[in-house]
Amino acid sequence: MRINKYIALCGVASRRKAEELILSNRVKVNDEIITELSYQVDEKNDIVKVDDKIIKEEEKLVYILLNKPEGYITTVKDQFDRPSVLDLVSDIKERVYPIGRLDYETSGLLLLTNDGDLTYKLTHPKHEVEKTYVARVKGKPNRREIENFKNGLKIEDYITSKAKLKIVKYDDKKDVSTLEIKIHEGKNRQVRKMCKAINHPVLRLKRVAMGKIKIQDCQIGKYRYLTEEEIKYLKSI
Repeated sequence: MRINKYIALCGVASRRKAEELILSNRVKVNDEIITELSYQVDEKNDIVKVDDKIIKEEEKLVYILLNKPEGYITTVKDQFDRPSVLDLVSDIKERVYPIGRLDYETSGLLLLTNDGDLTYKLTHPKHEVEKTYVARVKGKPNRREIENFKNGLKIEDYITSKAKLKIVKYDDKKDVSTLEIKIHEGKNRQVRKMCKAINHPVLRLKRVAMGKIKIQDCQIGKYRYLTEEEIKYLKSI
């Protein structure tokens, strides 16, 4: 990349002003003063300085919604070398990371970004964003089990916060229910553990919404960029 363009992308000056900086001997690449306006920078490997201060390209903030398939981890890598959700967004130039997680067997909505401030905000316990799941479970929860689910269950060493559960459909031939579940917390495999605690183990689980952000018609294994309205909503939480 031409040196003046690189300086402009770093937000230091316009291309024309960047040329003035170069001609004034104020620009170095790998500690060598650069005077040629046509000098080509290797933006990945070269260290560029203006007035002896290292400059870097301003990173474009991106916000992505991925429809995660089952069988993908939400960490960069693990000991079993299983595929990562990052493999599904490898064509994106920016380095993005998941906001929160979805377990290996769960599919659905996963947000990814390179906005560290937003990631911290949305994963902090005090910002309780409602997450909506569709679960296929064994059997049909009765009234008592539903009330217990809604009011809090003892899971290992903690009691879950209030939640919502609605039976969407029941297949009496297969003895399988489709449930809509809404929780505010995000503990490891929490929905699965809650369903197991009321004796209705999860067969399939998909997250379909986080707050007002919905998966809509995003195909499984595909992603889309969030709209300006969706980004504004997340930042307002």
